[in-house]
Amino acid sequence: MVVAVLLGSVRSERMGIRAAKWVITELKKRGHEPVLVDAAELKLPLLDKMWKEIRKDPQPEYAELHAKLLPLAKLYAQADGFCIVSAEYNHSIPPGLSNLIDYFLEEYFFRPSAIVCYSGGQWGGVKAAMQLRAMLAEVGMPSIPSLQPIPRIGVTLSEDGTSLTRDVSRSGKFFDEFEWYMRAFKVEREKGVPY
Repeated sequence: MVVAVLLGSVRSERMGIRAAKWVITELKKRGHEPVLVDAAELKLPLLDKMWKEIRKDPQPEYAELHAKLLPLAKLYAQADGFCIVSAEYNHSIPPGLSNLIDYFLEEYFFRPSAIVCYSGGQWGGVKAAMQLRAMLAEVGMPSIPSLQPIPRIGVTLSEDGTSLTRDVSRSGKFFDEFEWYMRAFKVEREKGVPY
């Protein structure tokens, strides 16, 4: 399966890249093709026009944005699922993640998402995950029932995404469930979608 791994933190000293690297490693171990979509690298401006508004007739002022979004549109068209890696900022999701997600809509339809949330504290970002569930369903990529919280990320994962504790070693159910949903959605998409 092709999995777009969306990382939304744009802070200079962010820990989320550790979680994204861990997710990519775990998905590769299972034979999937994960592709990192990093909001910090993309440096997307605050949303003014969505991809669907600029894709067919990009005005000169949107040429640079069009060039950044076109590869994402192609990736999302191939994706079987989306793994969302989210920090928790003030009991909510990072603005960079919301901005990244909001550029697209139809490209997400009928594809499942899985939420990996993290924080420096003991709760692992689950408050942000609750808000993400509503957002992801609204844009057409409902999240699977399981979450993968990563508490105390600074001591749980190394800089290269290696697990340093038992906190993420029991992630099998999460990835099993995500795989099941990706397979099920893929079969149904091939049969046709409601609209």
